[in-house]
Amino acid sequence: MNASVFKNIKVLVTGHTGFKGAWLSIWLESMGAQVAGLALDPHTERDVFVRSGIGRRMRDHRGDIRDLGAVLRVFTTEQPEIVFHLAAQPLVLDSYRDPAGTFATNTQGTAHVLEAIRQTPSVRAAVMITTDKCYENKEWVYGYRENDPMGGHDPYSASKGAAELVIASYRRSFFSAEHSPAIASARAGNVIGGGDWSAHRLVPDIIRAIESGQPLEIRNPAAVRPWQHVIEPLGGYLLLAQKLLEAPAGYAEGWNFGPLPQSIFPVGKVVEAFFEYFRQQAKNPALQQAMLTAGWLDTSRPNQPHEAGLLMLDISKAIHRLHWKPVLNFQETIGFTAGWYMRQAESDVLNLCQEQIKQYQELWKLRNEN
Repeated sequence: MNASVFKNIKVLVTGHTGFKGAWLSIWLESMGAQVAGLALDPHTERDVFVRSGIGRRMRDHRGDIRDLGAVLRVFTTEQPEIVFHLAAQPLVLDSYRDPAGTFATNTQGTAHVLEAIRQTPSVRAAVMITTDKCYENKEWVYGYRENDPMGGHDPYSASKGAAELVIASYRRSFFSAEHSPAIASARAGNVIGGGDWSAHRLVPDIIRAIESGQPLEIRNPAAVRPWQHVIEPLGGYLLLAQKLLEAPAGYAEGWNFGPLPQSIFPVGKVVEAFFEYFRQQAKNPALQQAMLTAGWLDTSRPNQPHEAGLLMLDISKAIHRLHWKPVLNFQETIGFTAGWYMRQAESDVLNLCQEQIKQYQELWKLRNEN
C-alpha cells in the first residue's frame, strides 16, 4: 500500500467513532489524509475513539445513517474523494433484540450512503464494509469465496447479506459507466484489537473479567472463528481503495480479508491465550491478584439465540489479485491486542495505536519482501 496516495486526499469514514472506524481514522490521519467522519456518539469514555483524541484531529460529524437527509448534508459539506463505509449495528445478540433497527441501519443505511455517493460528484471510490457473516452459512469446513451466495440466519447476518445485494445493485445500476465512482465491498473476519469496549464481544468481556477478577461467562466456547487483528483488514481496505483509484474497473467488486487457516480457532482457545498472556506479562500487583481468581465458565445452553458454529473465509482472491495477505500469526494477534490493553492505562493512546500501526507496517515490509 502506497501511503502517499492518501496524502491531502479528502476521505469520509462513516462509523468513525466505532472500534474499526477509529483505528482507520487514526491510520488515515497519520498518512496526511484530510479525514472527516459521520457517526453516532461513542458508546463509552474508554473507547479508542475517545481515548485517542482522534476526533480533534479530523472533522467530526454526528448523525444517524438511517436519516438520508443527514447523510446527504455531510456529503455536501465534505465533498469526499474516498468513502469508507463502516457505520453499522455490529452485534448479533443486539440484532435479536432489535431486528427492525438492525435492518434499518445495516441495509437501509448502506443504501443511504450509496445514494449520497450517487449525488456527490467528488467521490471517486468507496469501500463498503460488511462482514464475513454475510454469506449463507452452511457450517462447512472450507472458506467462503466472494461469489458464494449471500444469506444469514440471525438478523445481523441477514442484514449484512442484504447490504451486499444493495451494494451490487447500486454498482450495476448507477456506477458502471467509465467515469463513475468505483464501488467495492469488503468482508473481514472476527476482528480484535485494542480499544474495543463493546458489550457482548469476546475481547472486551475478557478484559473486564481480568480487571474484576470475576469468572468470564462464555456462551459458545466451541464456535470456530477467523480471528484477526484490526490492523490486518484495515490495511486491506486501504490497499483496495488505492487500487480503486488506480484501476477502477478492475477492483469494483467484493473482497474477503480474513486470516490464514492457522489463525482459525475456537473461542475457548482465544480466551486461554489471553489469560496466559496476562499471567506471563502482568507486572501490576492488583492485576496479578485478579489473575489468580479470573477464569472462564461455559454458559452455553440449548435454547440460546443461534450463532454460527463454524465460519471461515477464502482469501485467495485478495492474495493473488491485490497482493494482500495477513502478516500476524495467532500469537502475535493476541500479543498486539492484550499488550494494548495492558499498556493503555499508562500510555498516550493515540501514540500507542500509531506505534502498533508502524510495527505492523514494518512486519509487512519484512515478510512480504522475503
